[in-house]
Amino acid sequence: MTNKQTFLKNILNEDGIISALAIDQRGALKKMIGKYKTSGAADQDIIEFKKIVSAELTPYASSILLDPEYGLPAAEVRAKTAGLLLAYEKTGYDAATPGRLPDILDVWSVKRLKEAGADACKFLLYYDVDESAAINDHKKAYMERIGSECTAEGLPFFLEVVSYDASITDASSKEYAAVKPRKVIEGMKEFAKPRYGVDVLKVEVPVNMNFVEGYGTEVVYSKAEAQEYFKEQSAASALPFIFLSAGVSAELFQETLRFAKAAGSTFNGVLCGRATWANGVEPFITKGADAAKTWMENQGRQNIEELNEVLKETATAITL
Repeated sequence: MTNKQTFLKNILNEDGIISALAIDQRGALKKMIGKYKTSGAADQDIIEFKKIVSAELTPYASSILLDPEYGLPAAEVRAKTAGLLLAYEKTGYDAATPGRLPDILDVWSVKRLKEAGADACKFLLYYDVDESAAINDHKKAYMERIGSECTAEGLPFFLEVVSYDASITDASSKEYAAVKPRKVIEGMKEFAKPRYGVDVLKVEVPVNMNFVEGYGTEVVYSKAEAQEYFKEQSAASALPFIFLSAGVSAELFQETLRFAKAAGSTFNGVLCGRATWANGVEPFITKGADAAKTWMENQGRQNIEELNEVLKETATAITL
């Protein structure tokens, strides 16, 4: 077993599936906290909330994804059975510069992530296959550098590819739903190439389920068309790939995984964030840490255990 495989094993559950909890959110979590706190989110709020999520929910997850900016205290209180992924990217992107260009954290390297206890390096890349060659070549070279760093350190590289269209501002719109399958699938095809050194792709499902026949009020894809996109996505990469929850409800995410399986998708698990813990933010801010812990012990645990049951039925094991 290679170094990378040894680390990757720490991220899998006993069935060889990735059932990972994601709370590397920074900007998004600040906004969520800000809804309930007029003075805005303090750094300590973010650190404490991440610690509660980690301590209460990692006993039911194969691993947790955190950020080194606010998440290292949460890594310390995770269950001993849970692996650790650390994010390498700065949160968000500079909206004033075209192209949603990637940027790594200033005082971190893959070597330092490894020294901090990471079992894998995760990087989020915004990618539009239809952007200019100048923008996309910049992104490709950037991913090659990170892949080389991970290879040098023997640390698995989890690349999260989030699609977009430079000319469509609302990614939840019907207009974007129509172009999303191609954007997602072409992004997977590109970064599955060996030159990038990616070990696991973290990706969106290839459709917006709110526009699938039988799931929403408006239809962009028939059920058969949506199933075909899931099949095409699986065929796009020989690499293991896992789904991100993209902030949808726990219920819709579980339904999506069942739909994916029925369509023939061979996804290898999930890195699920807000669908698991988002509704715990309100009690944390309005009622305090104990109320948040109670929410995690009850609803948060239920969300993750229900998801684990769905994964048993739907996900494909990774063979090391």
